[in-house]
Formats: sequence, C-alpha cells, structure tokens
Amino acid sequence: MTPNSQPPTRNLIGYGRNPPDPKWPGGARLALQFVINYEEGSEYSIPDGDGFSETGLSESQSPVPRGSRDLTVESVYEFGSRVGFWRLMDLFAERKLPLTVFACALALERNPEAARAIVEAGHDACCHGWRWVQHWLLSEEEERRHIRMAVASLERTLGQRPLGWYCRTSPGVNTRRLVVEEGGFLYDSDAYNDELPYWVDVGGRAHLVIPYTNDVNDSKFSNPAGFGTGEDFFTYLKDTFDMLYREGATRPKMMSVGLHMRLAGRPGRAAGLARFLDYVGRHERVWVCRRADIARHWIEHHRP
Repeated sequence: MTPNSQPPTRNLIGYGRNPPDPKWPGGARLALQFVINYEEGSEYSIPDGDGFSETGLSESQSPVPRGSRDLTVESVYEFGSRVGFWRLMDLFAERKLPLTVFACALALERNPEAARAIVEAGHDACCHGWRWVQHWLLSEEEERRHIRMAVASLERTLGQRPLGWYCRTSPGVNTRRLVVEEGGFLYDSDAYNDELPYWVDVGGRAHLVIPYTNDVNDSKFSNPAGFGTGEDFFTYLKDTFDMLYREGATRPKMMSVGLHMRLAGRPGRAAGLARFLDYVGRHERVWVCRRADIARHWIEHHRP
C-alpha cells in the first residue's frame, strides 16, 4: 500500500451544532493565541546543500532560475531574523502579551540571542521541524530522524523540550504517528479544521490537536490576492475577532494568529498588528495565551 492510498481518516463532522463549552479561564469569551514562525536560517538553500534556494513566503516571485543561488531571497529571510523578530517581540513586550514561537531548530541554533530572548520573555516553543522543509517528501525514517534532531536541538538552545509540533504547510501521512511515537509532546497543530482543540486516536493513544490557521495569517501578504497593506491585515484580524467575540457570549472558541518575522516584521505591516493588539486590549474576557496553556487547559478540563 502506498502512502497516498492509506485508508481515509478524515472527520467531516467534528463537534457539529453543539460544540463543548471550553470553560476558558476567567469565563473568557475567546482564547486568543499569537504565533511567531521562526524559520529564517533553516529554509532550503544552496549553502546548506539543497541545490536550490527557497522562494516561498518572500516579497515577490524570484527571477533566479532554480539551481542558482538567489541572494535576494536569502536577504529577505535575513531581515526576519535580524530585524523583524525584534520588532514583533517588542510589540508584545510593550503590551505584556504572551505568544508561541513555531521554532525551526536549526534556525534558532544560528541565532542564540533570539533563543535567549524567547526564554527570557516566557514565550513557549512549538517545534516547527529541524528545518523548514516539506515533510511530505521525507521518507518515514528521514522524518523520524528530523523529529529527534529537532527536539534535541531545541532542548539545547532553549533549555527545555518543545511541547508542541507543527510542520511546514502540511504534514506527511506518517507525521502524527511519528510525533506520538517520539513522545513528550502535549499536542500538534497540523490541522486547520476547527476552532476548538480536539482529541484523536493514534495507535490506541489519545492525542490532542490544537488547530492552526491559514486565513488569519500574514502569509497572505505574499499572495497577490491576499493582504496588501497593514490596514488590510488589521481589518481582517478585527473582523475575525469581533465575530468570535460575539459568538463567544454563548459558544466560546479559539482564535489563532499566524505571524512571520520577514512578513509581519516589516514596519507597514507591524503597524496593522499593533493596532489590533491595542484593539484587543480594550475588551474584557479575552484570554491571550500560549499554545501550551491551551493544551494544559484542555487536558485538565476535557479529557478524551
């Protein structure tokens, strides 16, 4: 049986018309969770032996042919770790707000100062792989090795193991099973199919999934049909928040916001994010939290 011919495991029903009351702390209407994706320095590159330069989530389409080193794209990525990271960290520090870092292990190895800043700020790390690569292209043994290397690396750079897992773009058919096999993870976020956490069975073991987002995500700045300005980003963030906050009077949910240092870290885009953070601050009964906080809450109050 080939990987893509495995029996279907899709669940098209979920919680249905009666989702559970998540019982967020303080009776919050909404659990709001911000993610900074730390990928810069772990992407595909010719210096790292990949034979081509990464072109995804950059500022524009690259004219450099595949197989040639694209110094412009490398420079765009460097902006993320050199400048964008610190701008985003400052925005959250000024407002004393927590966040989760989707951390590619090799990327943080290459910027120890950033790793120290994450720990000092009290943010939590979700493992974003050893490198920012396409896991569905890895063999089972390669993926198992990548997971182990990533965990060991993040333990060294952050002083503690990551409690969550999230692949680049999409997991492979073996990913969740290998994450559970590795052990030590409270959850994975390789799903986009709900606004509440949920449990799945993986080889007879209960495993928690905390869905992530593709829509409330600054990756749409790199999509011609997506966000064009910081105001576009703010408007979409605000509309999503308002809808969920209104529904949260009777059915509280979770809202995830995805950020990339080389994208949202640019001044004009960060301005829209800053307006949203201040907008959220004018509302009561909003639980701004880390992803590990959501996992621990769900494990305590919503056993499988």
